[in-house]
Amino acid sequence: MSSSRRSRTRRAGSSLSSSSSSRSISEDQISELLSKLQALLPESQTRNGAHRGSAARVLQDTCSYIRSLHQEVDNLSETLAELLSSADVTSDQAAIIRSLLM
Repeated sequence: MSSSRRSRTRRAGSSLSSSSSSRSISEDQISELLSKLQALLPESQTRNGAHRGSAARVLQDTCSYIRSLHQEVDNLSETLAELLSSADVTSDQAAIIRSLLM
């Protein structure tokens, strides 16, 4: 690698570190964000109703909850598709349902 290329790489690296340090988050801010995130989880999702968990536990619980929400959306989508394709739903009713979903 040429010396000019190395110096550009070093400059780019130093500008990245200075810009990331200006955006750094304090431990207090992380704790506050974790508390807010944990408050969004249903009680059953937080391990045994624990109000204070490790950051890793809160993130794991959040990921599990998001996965369960995705699964619920998929299930509801399948149910809706079955309802819309059934003979019991008129085209007018289907149009109303579709307009509500848009």
